[in-house]
Amino acid sequence: MSPSPYAVRVSAPAAKVLDALPEHAVDTVWDILTAAAADPWGFRQFDTDDDEGKDVRYAAVGRLSVTFWVNRPLHSLTVLNIVWLG
Repeated sequence: MSPSPYAVRVSAPAAKVLDALPEHAVDTVWDILTAAAADPWGFRQFDTDDDEGKDVRYAAVGRLSVTFWVNRPLHSLTVLNIVWLG
């Protein structure tokens, strides 16, 4: 049995960006967050042997990037920033 996905929360600054995105970009953000919620460390951009900062993650797909923080004790992700190079 696989573990339950992490809950996703969006910070106020990230929510403003999300509201301004075109619909296809919003769909992509939620696709990224669905994958991140299932495996928060699945995006390997910043994987190192150093555990400091390990819970701040970055996922990029094409011209879209999402930065999120993994809150292990609360089993949740908080979206810190969304960048769309439209």
